[in-house]
Amino acid sequence: MLDRINDIAWQAHQGSVAAIIQLLNEKLANSGVRTRAIFADGVLQLLCEAAREEQLDQSSLVEQIQQILNSITPRNIRRVNINSRIVREQQLLWLTEIYREHQLLWSQEITLTQPHIFTQLIADLKETRTQVKINLPKTKFSRSSVITKNSSKKRILAATGLCSLLLLAWVVYAQLGDKLTNFVQLNITNSSVTANSDDSKAESLPRAANYSISAPTEEPFSDAVRIANQASAAGKIATKPTEWLELAAQWQRASDLMGMVPPNHNRYQEAKIRTQLYQKYSEVAQEEARKSSI
Repeated sequence: MLDRINDIAWQAHQGSVAAIIQLLNEKLANSGVRTRAIFADGVLQLLCEAAREEQLDQSSLVEQIQQILNSITPRNIRRVNINSRIVREQQLLWLTEIYREHQLLWSQEITLTQPHIFTQLIADLKETRTQVKINLPKTKFSRSSVITKNSSKKRILAATGLCSLLLLAWVVYAQLGDKLTNFVQLNITNSSVTANSDDSKAESLPRAANYSISAPTEEPFSDAVRIANQASAAGKIATKPTEWLELAAQWQRASDLMGMVPPNHNRYQEAKIRTQLYQKYSEVAQEEARKSSI
């Protein structure tokens, strides 16, 4: 189990100022620089001290400190103000002292690079998962042993169930063997009869279809033309009122048949014209019947 109390890097990453100072002092020890820090007003105030001024070169020291802090990525710390001075005795209120007594050699504020929010979330999830795995209590029986035992039990149950089914099948066959045989034979016979009946029906269907196809179908257009031709021929010799009335009925019948021609007929437009024309001829024949009766 990881001991977070002794994990300085993790504590520094969480934003612990004491842990950050410890890491900085370890990495800057070879250069003879010692650091102190305090977090105030959202800014990490960092004090760098050394015995000689040349050890506090601003450009190199600022770059080195920024690299260290960026590698730590401390939480909630973005702005860092780096102060430098020649080493003094311990001062508890050094932040106010350095400005009041003009002890600073130089001061520079830097901004730390913050990781992307998704990168930070992924890192936190990995860290949490690792911690959970480590903190899991160790039991007497491992997972593999439990899985092995469960698998053995399942195999035993499956074998027992299969034996029971085989035994039941043997008992049923011993008791009902002859009846089952007769039942199967009866089903086969019934199936054959049904198949023959279906074949007979199938053979009869084409005949019925052929009969329906060969049956004459009524054609309104042709019938109307035929009746109109008959009426036209009879109209040339008609003289009596009864003859004209018969002609009027024929023309009316021809007009009605033309009106029955469906719209999808290839001569539908002609049928519409003939319907009106035959109706007109019927009215003329009725008028001739009236005149001849006077």
